[in-house]
Amino acid sequence: MIFAAEAAAVENSDCLTCHEDKVYIKEFDASVHGAVKCVSCHIELGNSEFPHNTPLAPVNCGSCHSTQEAQFSESLHGKALGRGDDLAPRCRNCHGTHDILPIKDPGSKISALRIPFVCGSCHSEGTKVTTQREIHQDHILENYSESIHGEGLFKKGLIVSATCVSCHSSHQILHPSDPRSTIAKENVVKTCLKCHAQIESVHRKVINGELWEKKPQSIPICVDCHQPHKARKVFYDQGVADMDCLVCHTGTDIRSSADGRSLHVDAGELKRSMHSKTACAKCHSDVTPSKVRSCETIKNKVDCAVCHGDQVVQYKQSTHGKLHSQKDTNAPYCKDCHGKHLMMGRQDPASPTYPTNVPVLCGSCHRENNKAAVRYTGKEHEIPERYVESIHGKGLLKSGLVVTAMCTSCHTAHKELPAADPESSVNKKNIAATCAKCHKGVYEKYQRSIHAPGKGRDPDKLPACDGCHSAHSIKRTDMASFRFEIMNVCGKCHQDIAKTYFETFHGKVTNLGYNKTAKCHDCHGAHDILPVSDPESSLSRGKIISTCQKCHPGATRRFAGYLTHATHHDPKKYPWIFLTFWSMTALLVGTFAASGIHTLMWLPRSLEMRREHPPRPPRPGEKQYIRFSLLDRILHGTMIVCFLTLATTGMTLKFSYTSWAMFVSRIIGGVEVSGFLHRLAAVILAGIFSVHVWDLLRRKRKEMGGWKKMFVGPDTILFTLNDMRQIIATLKWYVGKGQRPQYGKWTYWEKFDYFAVFWGITIIGSSGLMLWFPELFTHILPGWLVNVATIIHSDEALLAVGFIFTVHFFNTHFRPEKFPMDTVIFTGRVSLEDMKKERPAEYEALMASGELEKRLVEPMPPRTVRTIKVFAWMALSIGLGLTVCIIYTMIFSYK
Repeated sequence: MIFAAEAAAVENSDCLTCHEDKVYIKEFDASVHGAVKCVSCHIELGNSEFPHNTPLAPVNCGSCHSTQEAQFSESLHGKALGRGDDLAPRCRNCHGTHDILPIKDPGSKISALRIPFVCGSCHSEGTKVTTQREIHQDHILENYSESIHGEGLFKKGLIVSATCVSCHSSHQILHPSDPRSTIAKENVVKTCLKCHAQIESVHRKVINGELWEKKPQSIPICVDCHQPHKARKVFYDQGVADMDCLVCHTGTDIRSSADGRSLHVDAGELKRSMHSKTACAKCHSDVTPSKVRSCETIKNKVDCAVCHGDQVVQYKQSTHGKLHSQKDTNAPYCKDCHGKHLMMGRQDPASPTYPTNVPVLCGSCHRENNKAAVRYTGKEHEIPERYVESIHGKGLLKSGLVVTAMCTSCHTAHKELPAADPESSVNKKNIAATCAKCHKGVYEKYQRSIHAPGKGRDPDKLPACDGCHSAHSIKRTDMASFRFEIMNVCGKCHQDIAKTYFETFHGKVTNLGYNKTAKCHDCHGAHDILPVSDPESSLSRGKIISTCQKCHPGATRRFAGYLTHATHHDPKKYPWIFLTFWSMTALLVGTFAASGIHTLMWLPRSLEMRREHPPRPPRPGEKQYIRFSLLDRILHGTMIVCFLTLATTGMTLKFSYTSWAMFVSRIIGGVEVSGFLHRLAAVILAGIFSVHVWDLLRRKRKEMGGWKKMFVGPDTILFTLNDMRQIIATLKWYVGKGQRPQYGKWTYWEKFDYFAVFWGITIIGSSGLMLWFPELFTHILPGWLVNVATIIHSDEALLAVGFIFTVHFFNTHFRPEKFPMDTVIFTGRVSLEDMKKERPAEYEALMASGELEKRLVEPMPPRTVRTIKVFAWMALSIGLGLTVCIIYTMIFSYK
């Protein structure tokens, strides 16, 4: 007490006079001894003069920690220190000096995480203790770090895991031969029981086929099985516990479970499995180790959530999981997809979850008529089959691109939900983000487009990815089938616009199966569709020319004025188109009405003439009048071929929406061949017209002598007052008010047919040229004139075809007195009897002038006539067949 009083007289401030700059003094304030005076430990300084003498005597920690000092003195460390061993540890070697922190402080030298390193500073291989004292430590620290205790401490931060002092104690470290030692044979179990309580009740009873407790209640020494510093979960090699299970679950004499399932386990599969290092009991967690037959207590299915918690949570939220919770026997469980004992990683080509195997795996339930497919109530069926033929399926299964989309890429692996569920990855609101996992660039364009959520006036009608690309039968966008189908897809939402598209050349050739013409996305864009008012739109004023130039390199600003979706139904918006359409319609109706009435009036008189003058075959050797020259016949025959070509190729385009037009187009060879033949026939027809005009000029000089006779002479092809008189006289004859007129060389209906060709070539030819070379013409003319030219060309062609194949055919071949065919235009010859009957005025004029005999020739050989008739019948058949198709379309399916 006297010493304590004297010591109390010295304050820490006295010491700090000299030691205030020392680091350890600053650390002392934060240590457990921060409230203790310096002289309480350095007791010899209590009555010393300052500055004091050095060195100081070692601090006696036992003055405060007597119990720990007594234990240390009896320990191996204390005895070594008592012998004067310079390597023997002192308190400060473990606890420190002035920086001693509480054990629970992470910074403490004796915290749980640091204990192995404190002990290892002496007991590691290569330290002075192991080399100078020749103590074999067998890599204690290294072995401990790899043990189950070391992994728990270092890898998982479990500070309750066993450290050196947990087994050897902190201060009373004794030799194992000492009965008091915590690791003495008699005490090892008690030491382990401090952490591993109730070893008897939880420990496996059978190890390597032998009872663990060879005598009742006789617990073996832990270290007999678990090496002290290499302690693992089991003392034996990995898999020995599984082999104990396989004793019963392999072989040929395997019993079945109560529900009939086989209990056989293939040991080879276990070795190849991802779970090869996982003990049976880790999954079959209901086992009771104390039982000789541990699995007899298993009642529940394997719970994969023990290791795969996130996946199981997702599964329970999925349709599969919900059905499974409802005890649906068709609902898949983990083992149905991943297997039971042979579970392979998804990177293993043999695994059911390897990308190329996933469609087969999902198809095992979702293939048509299988257990999942029978639930389908929607429109989509044959899902796995459609996927196999899709761009994704071909990429995965045919090209082996394991990065391509498979079932789980879109529907997820564990959280499959119906598309109607807002949480589903394929819900309309989420599907774009799902596709974006692979198609990031496309998704970014889509988000800026008019189709993106929040951009349209009706959000519920905005298309998502599957709206255009479908769900399971996705095609390459450069495939012809996709380019054709996308037109109908766009038409689902844009019906009125789609109708106007199919009235254009682009739409018509698309109907006929032509892939290379512009489709919706070629002009509007695919994923980056923007309003026309947006400067970035491909149809904005600044970009529309470049858009047109993708197909029409010579396109100009006027060319871009073509009204792509114009309609003739809107007189305010498109007045010229409206006016043109109805003018052509009036021309069509008027012409056919007048011609039809004329034909109906003529028919009774024609029947009467046939009864009075039935046709007779020509008599042998009877000469005939040559009515048409060879050039006329050649030009007419060539014109027939050209006209039939133009009519067939043109009408298939005009009525492209009909099945017959599509069939005829395929027979011809497709749109490109049809277009080539159409233009070729047009060029030849223009050439025929030029040759005929040249022949007229030649004959004017040679046969007519001048323009007057050519224009107003008795044999002129032009209309004269006499034709008007004949028309009136003919109508009177039709109604029984007069005699049949005395027709001359040309009748009025022949003149009408003749000048119809001039009209047609001029109107159809000029409008056709504009459609053939729109870029050239729109350098001068506005683009909307192309729309007008389209209507004129189409309707005038329909008028020409309809007139030729009905009215003209009647006038020349099908009227009763000529039926079934008048061959004069092909042979050039007509009998004198027919001459007198058909054209009495011309016959009398020829007789009077003496010219008749000069123009009589021998009839053509019968074989030649038969050949001509074959050609003529072919032409008539084509014309009549085309007429029937057109009339049928106009009546039953006109659009």
